[in-house]
Amino acid sequence: MADIYHIWCDPKEGVDGKDFAEKVKIFLGELVRDGKLESFRVMRMKLGFRSMELPDFHIMMETKNMQQLDDAMTLVGRRTGELEGHHVAMNSLVDKNTIQHALYRDYPDPFLGQTDENIKDILEAVKALHEQNKSS
Repeated sequence: MADIYHIWCDPKEGVDGKDFAEKVKIFLGELVRDGKLESFRVMRMKLGFRSMELPDFHIMMETKNMQQLDDAMTLVGRRTGELEGHHVAMNSLVDKNTIQHALYRDYPDPFLGQTDENIKDILEAVKALHEQNKSS
């Protein structure tokens, strides 16, 4: 079972797609080596085939659980060392107006052992905590 963080984005105008993908792989590869991600994939839309307006690139980052994802975000958030250089090199190529993201999990989730109704309650509690942290 896993959590998978998805990011959809386009590179900035004039940025070579292969260069962008290489920078993403360098950055996320370091997180895998540090044990902060289990795996990742960098994909590009094939021939513009889609049923809705999505950016060209799709990045999937797999973690064992929310704690591992939080640890990855904390490490990146420190903005230090070689990892930060890789993060800036990748991030500087992204058209920030195109970023979409979502966190998915395997379902049903045997870890939670919850009904959909319980999960809705949990989500509401998480949203309330998020709003509380934003105003602190």
